[in-house]
Amino acid sequence: MISIKHDLIRPFGPSIFKAEMPSELVNKLNSYVDEIIDNNKKSIELDHGKNLTGDVTQEFKLEVEFMKVSGWSEFLMKCTDRWIQLAMKKKISKFSLISSWIVRQFENEYNPTHIHGGHISGAGFLKVPSSLESYKQKKDGMDYHGGKLQLIHGSRMFMSQSVLEITPKVGDFYFFPKLFNACSFSF
Repeated sequence: MISIKHDLIRPFGPSIFKAEMPSELVNKLNSYVDEIIDNNKKSIELDHGKNLTGDVTQEFKLEVEFMKVSGWSEFLMKCTDRWIQLAMKKKISKFSLISSWIVRQFENEYNPTHIHGGHISGAGFLKVPSSLESYKQKKDGMDYHGGKLQLIHGSRMFMSQSVLEITPKVGDFYFFPKLFNACSFSF
């Protein structure tokens, strides 16, 4: 049985569930991506970028069989179940994974603000550059901190921020309701 460290975060409105991916799962996912990159045919077959909004070079859809045997589907289901129990005091009766993919961002690549399908979305981190904290740029009068995950909900008002900016750490995974907008910027 997988033991998962987690926190329930509720900075505004809906809650956010933060889970720590087990290191063996992070390693399996990273190895899987390395295998895709080394196999040109598989890289083309699993290329998911045309379906996504980001300005990112490599985005790979995860194969259903890999998600099962690696424990990825189980991780997502267990975290979703725990989150619903904590936030709503209910048990889920059905878990259906629509899709899952890995985004590999490099310097000057980004994901603009966007919304995913389904009821629950998430973002996790398999690798994080050591230079992450030092990169900051201004665009349209706003500060963008390279590589940060921004979850956006509602509108900014007194004593209520509408943006939660998250500094990623390897193994962190954030679950959030579909109604959040999410964006990330690379370093």
